[in-house]
Amino acid sequence: MSKTQPIVAITGAAGALGSALAETLAGRGYKVALFDTERTKDQLAKLAASLGAERAFAFASDFASDSAWGAALDAAKTALGGAPTHAALAAGAWAGGAPLHETRDDATYQQMITTNVDSTYRALRALLPAMVAAKSGSVVVVGSRAVPRPWTSRGSAAYAAAKAAVVTIAQAVAEEVLGEGVRVNAILPSTMDTPANRAAMPDADASKWVSLGSAAGVIAFLLSDDARDVSGAAIPVYGRA
Repeated sequence: MSKTQPIVAITGAAGALGSALAETLAGRGYKVALFDTERTKDQLAKLAASLGAERAFAFASDFASDSAWGAALDAAKTALGGAPTHAALAAGAWAGGAPLHETRDDATYQQMITTNVDSTYRALRALLPAMVAAKSGSVVVVGSRAVPRPWTSRGSAAYAAAKAAVVTIAQAVAEEVLGEGVRVNAILPSTMDTPANRAAMPDADASKWVSLGSAAGVIAFLLSDDARDVSGAAIPVYGRA
């Protein structure tokens, strides 16, 4: 960790994992720049307020362009006193689907690529230059157990492919920036214990799922200086599922 108070950018910050991350990291001394979509604006603002203006800043946007990212980072620098030194890229989604031979349109595929792959690609493009210039930084992306075990995504091939692309991008980029003092890692969670997953699978044994606190703790470790010798890793976080 840097000597000054570190600043972590969190994408998907209004989501279940993003919110847990914000609380965990703020509690460990980070300032947090909370980024998410326009439709989460009120929820994002409420989260920032609960953490305190001195520690948290929220910015809602589509984050689909360089200009959107530029505006978000400029505002975060003003609010928090500097560019993000770390990042946790939790933006992403699962949309189910059907076996590929039964799929009749590209809607789910396009949604999985946009929300998972494109969001990670654009975030890395926006956040890495300042870290490389500072010769310091750490980024964690959120993959899925579907990456090493794609057969577990029967009926959701587009999701498995998108998460595989996310982790592949992260591991390639990790090698690109390692000599510049920047680390990039991934976690590979199985089903996470979120309200949405409990609602979608009411008969499942949620005690076997990955808790949000556990996932946030693994990400916090990878961001920290305790993991200074870890880069390019894809860490299984499977719970007992």
